[in-house]
Amino acid sequence: MGLKASLKIFVVDDDEFCLNWYKQHLFNLGYTSIEVFDNGTACLNNLIQQPEVIFLDYGMDVLNGVEVLKKIKRFNPNIYVVFISGQEDVQTAVNALKYGAFDYIVKGTDERKRIAQVLEKIHEVNELLQKRNHGFKSKLFSFL
Repeated sequence: MGLKASLKIFVVDDDEFCLNWYKQHLFNLGYTSIEVFDNGTACLNNLIQQPEVIFLDYGMDVLNGVEVLKKIKRFNPNIYVVFISGQEDVQTAVNALKYGAFDYIVKGTDERKRIAQVLEKIHEVNELLQKRNHGFKSKLFSFL
């Protein structure tokens, strides 16, 4: 539970029902550090909080999801951005992944299960990166 509790998650969706539903689902999965935003600009203005994961809706007013994704990646390319969208168009998903999204979840297709799966995948990637960095540091210090 320690890893889950320490993971900072943002949820960005212009649908208030979805925001609350996703927040509650994440809380039920054991995540406690969750911030919700009803538009991309509010999310971008709060990146200083250093989220590790952002669940992002594609179709929002003012800035769409891909525009927000590009700005997030310019701020910190290491943030995991996962789209949750009603857009089932393959090209939309491809564009999201092309600009750095970690995954793309279609709303209504067992999204609760997919959210849990993608978070598990993020934990696995983080563990692998920590092992790799630890190995690199060990090698570096052995030369000193």
